[in-house]
Amino acid sequence: MKIALHEVAHSRAGDKGQLITLSLIPYDPAWYPVLCELAQPARIGAHLRDRVVGDVVRYEMPKLPALTFVCSRAGSDSVTTSLHVDGHGKTMSSALLELEIDVPDEQVRALGLPQRWDG
Repeated sequence: MKIALHEVAHSRAGDKGQLITLSLIPYDPAWYPVLCELAQPARIGAHLRDRVVGDVVRYEMPKLPALTFVCSRAGSDSVTTSLHVDGHGKTMSSALLELEIDVPDEQVRALGLPQRWDG
């Protein structure tokens, strides 16, 4: 079953000059191993290729549970020099959450999709 990350997780972005840090935090901790398996750095880099150059480094924080991705940006795309409307890279978390992962149907049935408030 194809699931967009926003269905099972939330994210925050931070700008560190020519680096963007992105967190990926499941709504339900039971989804953390699935995210570890399917949210691979190469896949994240390919998904965000319009703004990310070079390697994406992933850090696992199982006690939270959360993942953090550190992504490099081009020299002309830093917080002080970017020509993007979102110079600080805050919308990168929304872009990350649009990524679809392919989770086996039986795994989705076993875990269930997290209930979210739809306001």
